[in-house]
Amino acid sequence: MPTHWIAALALASAGALLSAQVPAPAADPHRRWLPLGDFRLESGTVLRDARVAYATFGTLNTAKDNAILVPSYYGADYRGYDFLVGPGKALDPTRHFIVLTEMFGNGFSSSPSNTAAPQDGPDFPAIAIRDNVEASRRVLQHLGVTRLQSVAGFSMGAEQAFQWAVSHPDMMEAIIPWCGTAKTYPHGIARLQSAIDALTADPAFDRGRYRTPPVAGMRAWSSHWASWVWSQEWWRRELYKPQQQTVEQVIAARAERDRLRDPNNLILHARTWQAHNVGDTPGFGGDHERALRAIRARVLYMPCETDLYFPIGDARYEQQFLARSTFTAIPSLWGHAAGGGSNPADATFINDAIRAFLMR
Repeated sequence: MPTHWIAALALASAGALLSAQVPAPAADPHRRWLPLGDFRLESGTVLRDARVAYATFGTLNTAKDNAILVPSYYGADYRGYDFLVGPGKALDPTRHFIVLTEMFGNGFSSSPSNTAAPQDGPDFPAIAIRDNVEASRRVLQHLGVTRLQSVAGFSMGAEQAFQWAVSHPDMMEAIIPWCGTAKTYPHGIARLQSAIDALTADPAFDRGRYRTPPVAGMRAWSSHWASWVWSQEWWRRELYKPQQQTVEQVIAARAERDRLRDPNNLILHARTWQAHNVGDTPGFGGDHERALRAIRARVLYMPCETDLYFPIGDARYEQQFLARSTFTAIPSLWGHAAGGGSNPADATFINDAIRAFLMR
């Protein structure tokens, strides 16, 4: 097994290609599954025979106060955080008990691609960020964790970190969201919709009931994501070199990687992302500003200066409602991809910032 999927893909495709990674081999020494039975979703639909995948590193101490939850992000599994987890890194298993959970729809937890009829493929029910938070809560309960030192997450993992602090305000000391916001704002909804529309326009997609891969739709999907994941300045400076030499090669590498993805899984995550708003937590009536004001945990909020998915202006707007926050921008030209840590300078910056915050 390569040391981790982002580092491996960096050699083939200019680094941070941040969508679902290549599926892991069946025999993974760290991944476990927690059966959830019939799991009632926020929508009211029951997901039959649900399960959530997770991994743990380190040991829960006697005081049970060293646990850190790290929820997965768009299309990723727990290995997406390999640049942060390990001896000497910010999330050090010699000091912390690290629990990494995987969202519904990632291909390992219950997903359109691995669920039996009648909830398979396009018939898989809609998933809210709060559904993923509840699944993670049950993993912690199963592991005997009653208090968290922190919830830390990138992108959709950041959305989950904010949601944790709103849904369970007394359960953690801190949250560490980076390259992600507490609500998906209108431009993000439109951007995600354009990706969905590009994929589903392929007749082979057949409303999600494809018998063969919708090749043209997936190629259009890949072009869309390649144009957004890095910043305009990253493109202008041609920072994809030396791995690729041309824009066409970058897009082709992206398409080759995405060729292995399940389209229904990808669309499920995009829909979850589009719909997210911490203000929809019961008791807040859709008011995300009030929900943010209710957060009692310390917050290390780390947007990237050039992120096109979660612009730094959105993060600055949200930060004003947080009572106990440290705002630390990632100084990178790598856009949203900075948060995945495949650029060494970004990985170092994120590790250093999280390590310093956890030591306060």
